Amino acid sequence: MSEEPTQTSEEMACRELVELVTDYLEERLPAHDRARFEAHLDDCPYCVNYVDQLRETLRLTGELREESLDPEVRAALLVAFHGWQRA
Repeated sequence: MSEEPTQTSEEMACRELVELVTDYLEERLPAHDRARFEAHLDDCPYCVNYVDQLRETLRLTGELREESLDPEVRAALLVAFHGWQRA
């Protein structure tokens, strides 16, 4: 039977990292939480990959302009995201 690694109260779990990633990328995390976040990244290649994917997504969406969308694509996106906050 394999034993789960133990985690101290100072260590950050992957789930907590996911909850804080936006604040991290927007540089809004307090210094203590930022240090915990970065320490987790030092030990977790899965979370490094996750953060890198989010950075790339943000970079690419920052280049997207409404006028560059085909009208049919724009309409489909509006339908797809209509009411997403209610879900």
